[in-house]
Formats: sequence, C-alpha cells, structure tokens
Amino acid sequence: MQKLKDSKIAIIGLGYVGLPLAVEFSKKYSTVGFDINKNRVNELNHGTDSTLEVDDKSLKSALDNGLTLSNDLESITSSNVFIVTVPTPINKDKTPDLKPLDKASEMLGPLLKKGDIVIYESTTYPGCTEEFCVPILESSSNLIYNEDFFCGYSPERINPGDKKNTLTKIVKVTSGSNPKTALFVDELYQSIIDAGTHLAPSMAVAEASKAIENAQRDVNISFVNELSLIFDRLNIDTREVLEAASTKWNFLNYTPGLVGGHCIGVDPYYLAHKAQTVGYEPQVILSGRRVNDAMGIHVASTLMKLLISKNIPIKKSKVLILGITFKENCPDIRNTKIIDVINELKEFRIDVDVFDPNANHDEVEKELGIKLLTKINDLQNYDGIILAVAHQEFMSLNLKSMPNQVIYDLKGIYPKENVDKRL
Repeated sequence: MQKLKDSKIAIIGLGYVGLPLAVEFSKKYSTVGFDINKNRVNELNHGTDSTLEVDDKSLKSALDNGLTLSNDLESITSSNVFIVTVPTPINKDKTPDLKPLDKASEMLGPLLKKGDIVIYESTTYPGCTEEFCVPILESSSNLIYNEDFFCGYSPERINPGDKKNTLTKIVKVTSGSNPKTALFVDELYQSIIDAGTHLAPSMAVAEASKAIENAQRDVNISFVNELSLIFDRLNIDTREVLEAASTKWNFLNYTPGLVGGHCIGVDPYYLAHKAQTVGYEPQVILSGRRVNDAMGIHVASTLMKLLISKNIPIKKSKVLILGITFKENCPDIRNTKIIDVINELKEFRIDVDVFDPNANHDEVEKELGIKLLTKINDLQNYDGIILAVAHQEFMSLNLKSMPNQVIYDLKGIYPKENVDKRL
C-alpha cells in the first residue's frame, strides 16, 4: 500500500457527490475525475456544473490547478486510489438496483494493481461492499482481496443545494477492509475534511450508519405525514399543531411533505432488503415508506376536493404546480414525488402546467416527459395552484385565495389566510 502523499486519486462518477470530492482532493493530490457521460464531462471542462454543487469559479480554479476530468478510461490507469460515487437507485419493485455498482466494479477490476485501494461512497445496505462488490473486483482483476488490493467504505453525506453544510464541513464516516487500510482511508479523508472524520470499526458498520441516517429521517417524516392525514379529516391545521407542540424542548419538529430525492425515499428499501435476506420482515421502516409513498395521491385528492368545494368542475380544470425538483433551491429532480401528484391529476382529465425556475428543462422533459413553462403569464388563469417546492423565487409571489380559485400550499410558506389549505 502506497504512502498517503503518493496517492493518485480517481473519482468514478462526477455527479452531486463525485464532483465536489474531485475538486477538494485535487487541491492536495493528483486527481482525475471520470464519468461515462461525455456530455457531463464536456460541460464540466467548459467550467460549468449544472448541478450547482460547485460554483464556476471553484471549478475553473481546480481545472487550472491540475484537476483532470475525462470519460476516457485510459486517464485513470495510473491511479492507485479509486473512489466510487455512482448512484444506487431502486427497481420498480422497490428492490436495490445494483447495476451501477456492478458496472463500476467490473470496469475497475482490470485496472487494479497490487497495493491499490477501492473506496465506495455509494449508499447501500450493510455488507454490500464485501458481499457484492469485492467478488466482482476479484473476478475481473485476478487479484486477491486484502492481499493484492484493499477496499474502504465512506458514505457520502452531500445535501444537494445546501451551501452551508458542504463536503468539508460535514463529519465523514470512514472504514477499511483491514486495520491498516482503515487508517489510510481515514487519514486520506482527514486531509480534506475540516469537520473531521469518524473511523468506524468495519465497513458494514459504516454502511449501516448511512442507511439508518436516512431511514430515521424517513420514519420521522412519515409520522408527521400520517398526522397530516388524520388532522385533515379533523379539519385541523397540521402546522399549527406542530407549532404548538414544538414549544416543548425535546419535540422533534419535522414537517409533512413529499419525500423524494436520491436518499431518503430510496435508502430505507436497501436496509429493508438486507433485513429480509436474514429472515426479518421490517415493520416500522416499510410502514413509513408506505405512508410517504402515498402522499402524492393524497395531495392530488385534496386539491380535487377543494375544487369541488368551490364549485369548480374537475374535468378540464387548469392547475399550476410550482416546482418539480425534489427539494428547494436546487435543480435535482431525482425521485421527485411531485410527478405522482401530476400523474394523478391527469388521470382525472385536469390540465396541468408546471413551472420551476431551477430545474433543467431538457432533463425534466427527457426524464419525466413534462415540458416546463418558461414563465408564468397570469396566475389568475388557473383554477388551482399547488406550491410544491419552496424555491426562493416563489417566496415573493402575490398569492391570495380567491372565490373561484384554489391555492394549496404544501410547504407552509404563505400566510394561512392567503391559501385554501396547507399540508
């Protein structure tokens, strides 16, 4: 195993996780960022990051100071530390989709040399690195694990759109396939993470820590979502209840909403999958998922009830949805649950327009089949408006409930008296 100062790092995957890593590591080590998407690489080499995780000035500085970004496998052959940041989505049946991990591991195998280290950052279930990834690396490299090459696991904690809690300001959990490797991985991340690191006793512990971070948040949100379903029937404003309850010092003040994104709406299924393989049927985790996955239909149903209450015919009514990204102030549309609302409304022949100033129009059309509005001409032209994402641009909109229009605020950003309902 090489010395820390001799590390030549290859980052596999240049998305929300990989690009910030590549930029930070390039400040101290010879670093190459690799991605199979040629268009993504070209965009970055021209100094622009469409994910907005790295600003243009920082990206240009990194490129000027030696960071190489490429879609050519030859560019990473001399690397001795490979950090895998590919996505880990789920299949339609909610089981883990490990194809990106499979392909990345199979690609890296033939490149491995004696002493090389492969570190996985992709979120997965406990044991996945050793049970799934390592056999692929061994088979495709003809090398022996923990003799010829070594592995580490350090779960990503990137929060898309968050300009305060950035990569270097979040404590990094680290681990390795043996004690010596674990120390190397820990020291490697310590060299770029200002907030420090936490060395876990095994890769399985590190994998599990990431899985429960998001499962815990998912369960907490599902609880307040269920409260919202109950209080809706009792004609009580959920946010007023939460405001009152939060006056107690130990109350956890989560808010109801649509749970999408690359982590919270996905990772609990990875943990549940692993539990089922060892003979345990998870109750709390999966019940929380069922509640959260059903919220899109609830939102659509509530809007239609509000339209009916104002004698607005549902069929061919016109509805504007403000926001399509999975969270505020970022362009990330991965696993956005707003699409569930849209599809349900369209089932009832409602004409739906969507406006989002942050989302990439071409990506939304390609991935979701929705053509976004380029601007809003007149809010009064719509029978119903759903504030779905709390983008900064929406804060100043002059929304006020009218006798012939429904305004449904899912994020609670407008005064209660100005809207017909808040989630």
